[in-house]
Formats: sequence, C-alpha cells, structure tokens
Amino acid sequence: MDYKVENLLHPYVFEDIKTITESNINWPCLCNKTVLITGGNGFIAFYLVCAMLIRNDIYGSNIKIKALVRNRENAENKYGDLLLRDDLELIVQDVCTPFKFDRADFVIHAASQASAYYFENDPAGTIDANLTGTANALEYAKKSGSESTLIVSSLKVYGSVFNGKNSIGEDDIGYIDIDSYKNCYAQGKRAAETLGCCYAKQYKMNVKIARPAYIYGPANIDDDRVWAQFIANVVKKQNILLKSNGAALRSFCYVTDTAVALLKILLDGENTTPYNIANPKSDVTIRGFAKATVGAFPELKLTLSFANPEDEKDPVPSPMAPTPEILDSTRLNNIGWSANVDLTEGIKRSVKIMSLQINK
Repeated sequence: MDYKVENLLHPYVFEDIKTITESNINWPCLCNKTVLITGGNGFIAFYLVCAMLIRNDIYGSNIKIKALVRNRENAENKYGDLLLRDDLELIVQDVCTPFKFDRADFVIHAASQASAYYFENDPAGTIDANLTGTANALEYAKKSGSESTLIVSSLKVYGSVFNGKNSIGEDDIGYIDIDSYKNCYAQGKRAAETLGCCYAKQYKMNVKIARPAYIYGPANIDDDRVWAQFIANVVKKQNILLKSNGAALRSFCYVTDTAVALLKILLDGENTTPYNIANPKSDVTIRGFAKATVGAFPELKLTLSFANPEDEKDPVPSPMAPTPEILDSTRLNNIGWSANVDLTEGIKRSVKIMSLQINK
C-alpha cells in the first residue's frame, strides 16, 4: 500500500503543510539524518513531522523521524496510517522518563503542557515537563552527539515587561511571581532555557532557543484557547460572545510560519541565542482577533457581542500598563525568516480545515 502523505491527509491539510516544505530552509542539512521531536501529538509537532515526511515523498530527503508521544491512542487518531511508514517511528513514553532509544542527529523539544487547564489542575506536571523533560531531551542529545537541539520555549518567559516600548525584544526581562503556582509554565520555560545554555557551555553542544508568540491554526474543535474558540464558533456558525473587553494586545503567528521559523532556528540560529517568532501583520487585541474571525466570513452574517455592554467601548490603554505581548522578531528576520500568512488568511485556512472535524 502507498503511504504517501498526500494520499493519507485531506487535501486541505496536505496543501497547508506542504507550504512548509517549499520554504527557505536549509533542507539538505536534514537529508539522511534522524530527527527526534518530543510532544509528537502536539499542534506544532504534527505539522513538523508531516512536513519532513512530505520532503521524503517529493524530494527523497530520507529523513528519519522519531515522534515521542505520551498517548498511543491519540497518536493513532492523529497520524493514522502514516504510522505504518518506515521513516516514522512512534515512541510512546512520558517526556519525564529518561530516553533510552536509539540516537538522533537533531532534537526538537516541543513537549509541554501549554493549556490553562493544566496550569490550574496540574501545575506540578506542567513545570516538571519543562524541567525534567528538558533535562531528558538534553541528556539524550548529549549522548547522541546530536548536531543541534532546539528548545521550544515561549513568550511567557518575559513576564510583565515595562520597557517603555510597544514591543518586547529578546534582551527584555520582566517580573514573574515565582511563588505563584499559576506561573508553573512561564517559570518552567525560563529554567528550561537556562538548562539548555548550561549544557551548551559544559558539554560543547549546539542548543538553540525559540520563543514563539501565540501560535494559531487548525486546532481541535474543543480546544480551550480563546482564539481557537473564536474559530470554532465560525465553524459551528455561531455568533461570538466576548466575556471581557478583549483589550489584551498580542502577537500571533500562523502554525506553518511558526514551523518554518523553528526549523530555521534549529539549522541556522546562533548557539544559546533566543529568537522571537511573531508576525507583525498579526499583532492584534483579543477583540480584534474576534472581529477578524467574524469579518473573514461576511456571508455567514455572524456577530460579535459582549456579555457586559460596557465592554463594547474601545478600551483606553493605561500608561501604567506593562508592555503588550508584542514580540519583535527582527533577530529572526536577520537570519532569513519572514512570515507569509496574515491573520485573515490564517483564520480562513483554520476554519476550512477545522470544518472537517464536524463534516465527517
């Protein structure tokens, strides 16, 4: 049987992921190499795995992929018959368990509990995935003699920044309450970056660091992230009701652009130098994202309303407020990356693909 990606994924999904394979990446560096990706059931990891498999199908790149996942059933539902391919190996174990499988030339450590549900209900597990999980990934890379290891960190490492600017650069650092369990994710990511730098110094390893903005795209229909809920509303042809004024200003980046950025940093980034990943054309408030989601499909005649009528007024920024979560990605632009998918296009792609979940 032919297990090519094009034959196993829906055309909408395949065409979306294929754009990654056509990007300006130093793909020859991955040819005939093995890549470990932790968090293989995750949103971004799925796109990375499939992009490499497509490279094998179209260009004969012969990339061997090891996808580490915690739940086999979820992986089987997500990857389907792709798991029957010889170039994809599924490794089922917790990232907090030491890695004892065969070596890899490259490591992309993308495993983490990034949902607010886990921050509230499993803060210990959330920080452990970032601490013990990162330690295991780095120790594995060290023993493998890996060429490069990428730690997928987060914009949350910045905390509350007051820099007097409209954006946050990689050298900014803000306040995080280290005694609050709610900061299990942010503090864990900070520690993971430091641990990576320690391994790079002590063991002469190549450790790269990525700090993505809010990654959006075709999520699960029941995803609890606010942007995903907006997109799910459109998929279900439901109006959007905001329960706040939606004034928070954030950087967003579509999943395919983020995947390209991660590979760019893995292969071309400077050692232990963090890189922000953001699309300046997708810097928007929460209410702005909601408006863009409704506005992308005028034919549906959906509306945006507010639970509290007072919140309908355009919010006035406070001069005492911290710097918004807008990331400056100039450093990443300087090594050859730029975003290609603007907010409206990303929302349209997401709705198109997520609609498949309810139209089965």
